[in-house]
Amino acid sequence: MNSVAAPPFQVLLYYRYVRIPEAAEYTDRHRALCESLGLRGRILIGEEGINGTVSGETSSTEAYMAALRADPLTADIVFKIDPAEGHVFPKLAVKLRPEIVTLGLPGEADIDPNELTGERLSPKEFLEAMQDPDAVVIDGRNLYEAELGRFKGAICPPIGNFRDFPGWLREHTDELRGKKLLTYCTGGIRCEKLSGYLRKEGFDQVFQLEGGIVTYGKDPEVRGRDFEGLCYVFDERVGVEVNHTETRRVISHCRHCGAEQPHYGNCRLPECNEQIFVCPTCRGSIGLYCGPACREKHEHSLA
Repeated sequence: MNSVAAPPFQVLLYYRYVRIPEAAEYTDRHRALCESLGLRGRILIGEEGINGTVSGETSSTEAYMAALRADPLTADIVFKIDPAEGHVFPKLAVKLRPEIVTLGLPGEADIDPNELTGERLSPKEFLEAMQDPDAVVIDGRNLYEAELGRFKGAICPPIGNFRDFPGWLREHTDELRGKKLLTYCTGGIRCEKLSGYLRKEGFDQVFQLEGGIVTYGKDPEVRGRDFEGLCYVFDERVGVEVNHTETRRVISHCRHCGAEQPHYGNCRLPECNEQIFVCPTCRGSIGLYCGPACREKHEHSLA
């Protein structure tokens, strides 16, 4: 019997809300650890915790996970793991930040998920909760992420940054009041604060998908059911499969002809660089551009 070799690399997605004393020194030590293991990716560290996604050879990612689990600060950290054929990041960046996800609430108004957050639902519980006619599913990500993929029937706020969510909520408080609010995001970290913020604003039925979309897609029972499109990820893959059931479908379309197009591309005009959906046919005839203006400007710069 032939065995299939496991891919030589792994991609890790993880976070942990935990008070980190001497966060600047911790950041320097953490950067040195990642460099010694040859990891690439983006890691944000602050006094409130750590938020990261990295890629590396399997032996290196296993050593990294062992190191974090051996540290009392991060012993309980949960890693979401994807196999890969190589690095999915061009370089390593380990940065010290005031927040590991930026909701941007001032001072004491900030949310500590260890003190206030929504009730966590397993993938199976989340799927069941979505069937409740009184439930409202809220996408806690940016709109460009939701345009690639989202849960069926979800409200996707038209925001470009997570810190814009409080402003959106102020405009929609009345229509959400009294509803069962189900929040989700990529890996769970944004919903930790988002669901806590909703509770702080007086909503009493607030839930979050534990582990986010990534965990939902890996659950052997729900298998990503009722997630439509792909899950946006912040690396060279851009989008990953979630739904492995008969409910899977493409929801993104070419901006020029309307054909189904499941993958983003970046407008070739450097100063634009907007992420757009353009099908292979239109890429051949029109090019990977937002529209005629970007194409003309780019072609003029090359002339």
